Amino acid sequence: MNEKALKTLEYYKITEQLESFATSSLGKDMCRRLMPSAELAEIELMQQETADALSRVYQKGSLSFGGVKDIRGSLKRLEVGASLGTGELLDIAGLLENAGRAKAYSRKDTEDENTDSLDGMFQVLEPLTPLSSEIRRCILTPEEIADDASPGLRQVRRNMKNINEKIHSQLSSYISGSARTYLQDGVITMRNGRYCIPVKSEYRGQVPGMIHDQSSTGSTVFVEPMAVVKLNNDLRELEAKEQAEIEIILSNLSQAAAESLELIQDDLKILAQLDFIFARALLAKSQNATEPKFNTEGIIDLKKARHPLIEKHQVVPIDIRLGETFDLLIVTGPNTGGKTVSLKTVGLLTLMGQSGLHIPAFDNSRLSVFKEVYADIGDEQSIEQSLSTFSSHMTNVVRFLEKADRDSLVLFDELGAGTDPTEGAALAIAILSHLHRQGIRTMATTHYSELKVYALSTQGVENASCEFDVETLRPTYRLLIGVPGKSNAFAISSKLGLPDYIIEKAKEQISQEDESFEDVLTSLEESRKTIESEQEEIAKYKEEIKELKARLEAKEDRLDQQKEKILRNANEEAHRILREAKEYADQTMKIFNKAGKETLSAKELEAQREKLRKRVNDTGKKIALKTPEKKKSSLTPKDISLGDSVRVLSLNVKGTISSKPDAKGMVYVQMGILRSKVALSDLELIDEPVITGPSLQKTGAGKIRMSKSASVRTEINLLGKTVDEAVAELDKYLDDAYLAHLSSVRIVHGKGTGALRKGVHNYLKRLKYVDNFHLAEFGEGDAGVTIVEFKK
Repeated sequence: MNEKALKTLEYYKITEQLESFATSSLGKDMCRRLMPSAELAEIELMQQETADALSRVYQKGSLSFGGVKDIRGSLKRLEVGASLGTGELLDIAGLLENAGRAKAYSRKDTEDENTDSLDGMFQVLEPLTPLSSEIRRCILTPEEIADDASPGLRQVRRNMKNINEKIHSQLSSYISGSARTYLQDGVITMRNGRYCIPVKSEYRGQVPGMIHDQSSTGSTVFVEPMAVVKLNNDLRELEAKEQAEIEIILSNLSQAAAESLELIQDDLKILAQLDFIFARALLAKSQNATEPKFNTEGIIDLKKARHPLIEKHQVVPIDIRLGETFDLLIVTGPNTGGKTVSLKTVGLLTLMGQSGLHIPAFDNSRLSVFKEVYADIGDEQSIEQSLSTFSSHMTNVVRFLEKADRDSLVLFDELGAGTDPTEGAALAIAILSHLHRQGIRTMATTHYSELKVYALSTQGVENASCEFDVETLRPTYRLLIGVPGKSNAFAISSKLGLPDYIIEKAKEQISQEDESFEDVLTSLEESRKTIESEQEEIAKYKEEIKELKARLEAKEDRLDQQKEKILRNANEEAHRILREAKEYADQTMKIFNKAGKETLSAKELEAQREKLRKRVNDTGKKIALKTPEKKKSSLTPKDISLGDSVRVLSLNVKGTISSKPDAKGMVYVQMGILRSKVALSDLELIDEPVITGPSLQKTGAGKIRMSKSASVRTEINLLGKTVDEAVAELDKYLDDAYLAHLSSVRIVHGKGTGALRKGVHNYLKRLKYVDNFHLAEFGEGDAGVTIVEFKK
């Protein structure tokens, strides 16, 4: 991968972030030297390693490799048989202990847990616990060897301690004895590795011994008294023996390490590699990155991709496609709208993916393996670009055109800028056409309208734009593929306060075709926003419908289950009751059969019958259907009036209100021939059908209810009237009774000669709404009363 692309796309900032997650010097070095690969198998292996390490981090937490030092130099010395120092041996112990921790970290919680790409490396690790424990036992710190490192060292140090005590005892006698007046200070000091006392210069002859030093002023000399010279000599000899013992200990430990040299080398290599892999996993975790899917067809499909060097709370995810239906993507839009960021996002994520790093994008994002990435991206986006800047860009373009092929990704920022717009646009189209004909995946940003038209009219070339909100004068940083962007220069200038007459004058300077093209872009943008809004609303409705459907299905399932349970329980209960009844009936039949053979008293038979009767009644109660509770009415005196049709709930009979409610809320209700006093709580208003007739329309009311006032009685008395008089009065009465919904009435005509009864019966035969009539029963009037029943 060329160095310029790595610098332009800021790849090294990513490796710096990666390095910060490594904990060993070797791991950090591998992070710094990480470069993109062009081999698909190597890329996929590295991606799998990163994914497996990330999975382990989420499950068990991170793994530290801080104890892994770069001991390659020490291992080289072991190869040639050299003896290592205390610090080097402690570094080896730290390495082995780290190998042990890594080995324990890799253990599976269950035997059937799936293996991954890191299992092989963890299994090869050899902690060499006996060696690391022995090193730790013998060496306490880089400056201190334990007394128990060897028997010889323990004896030497015991002897040294005894001599030290004797020396201090002898010198203390000088300090506290008669020689105290000869001393400058009452202290014991050391010069040239030997114990001395400070003697005043004028008394040097009073303290026999060897002078080892004197003070800068010459007033004090440091004398080793003759009494401790031999003891000091013995101490020096013991120190030499101590050093010899230490060298033997270090030699033995070095020899033990050399015997396992290959295993230690393997541990060092594997731990450094694991540190490198887990650093990649921790970087992915910090970026909320995912594993991309790689292909060799030049297809890029990034979903909700984020530039990794922009703060998470600031970056706007974008969707980018390239290489499947089109191999050239031209991105347009205003300055600071996100065009360059989109360009860099594609390039940097490609480099990261080919380096085995996860990318900050949604799952199932796709990247292609490119052997080279060429990027000409300048941060200076000024209209005052000089010719030298244009020449620099053209130099890059020339080099790209010479080296780029179908396995390359080419990125241009503001292609053709820095020169005459007409010539720049023409050059840009020619360059992009050349790359397009060769099938080279290319992405370019531009302000030129000519390139927008080129993308619209060329197969395999697609427009894209960075959305800009004219109302707020701020970009949304969303990348819209398939929609060419507007420069929005006039709208932005107007919002910033530029006078309208200047803007109108500017519009006159552009051609009619350009103006029409911008109008088309505006219309496309408005249509896109409308469609997006409608799609969001439709998606919302779909989600609601889906939720309601799921709830309804769940409710139906519950109802079906409850229904089946109720039916099952009812069947089981019915079978049980029938079984009990059958058993009891069989038992009773046995008793009756016995009664036929044996003589049972009438009293005993009656007792058996009574018992059977009670059992049958109990069984009937068990299987009887429970009647629903009667409804209670909530009528008040204000709700009813005379003549209203009601239903008496307790009797389930229709009737007509025939009186006003009294103080206790009781009213008279006419129910056919029955007139009874009923509580309001036992009544329910009902609607009656409405009839319409020509005679009624003349009144202006148009409709009347089929009810009369409560004054209609259930009986008419015709005694003493002639037949003609009786029929006239009976005609009106029967009409009123029928309209009052009376089911039957009584006609009192008396017995007499029978002429009035005969005339009434002849008249009743002619009435269509009379269902039947008959003389009253015995005790109700006999032949002197006729009962008339109306049709319903």
